Amino acid sequence: MKSYTYKYPRPALTVDMLVTRVVDSKLEVLLIQRLNPPFKDCWALPGGFVDMDETLEQAAARELVEEAGLENIELKQFKAYSAVGRDPRGRTVSVLFTGQATPESIIKAGDDAKNAAWFCTNQLPPLAFDHDEIIWEVLNLISK
Repeated sequence: MKSYTYKYPRPALTVDMLVTRVVDSKLEVLLIQRLNPPFKDCWALPGGFVDMDETLEQAAARELVEEAGLENIELKQFKAYSAVGRDPRGRTVSVLFTGQATPESIIKAGDDAKNAAWFCTNQLPPLAFDHDEIIWEVLNLISK
């Protein structure tokens, strides 16, 4: 296979997952606590960089297992987020996937997640990156 080089810089591609569940009539969101900088110890949506040999869907499923131990969640592509400066490491575009877990879903932090936890949508901690904006955009659509 021929290798090409380009003079134009290219953004990194990531996936983020907004997984919800309903417990006692309350909507909860899955968050992970970041183990590494940037935003070390801050809470965020599970997610990560897309590998060169995988699709967006494969990356989303892989990252959800690696960071939160969740498998077999039906994920649907929602939207791409591309604001300049959304990631202090450099130009990054993230594709958001949404999914719903059952109330019995067991989560376990792994990979570069320090913790994983469910949060009621009215009690979210401060979030890394632009994840608060992402969550509220999705929740506003759900509530309509």
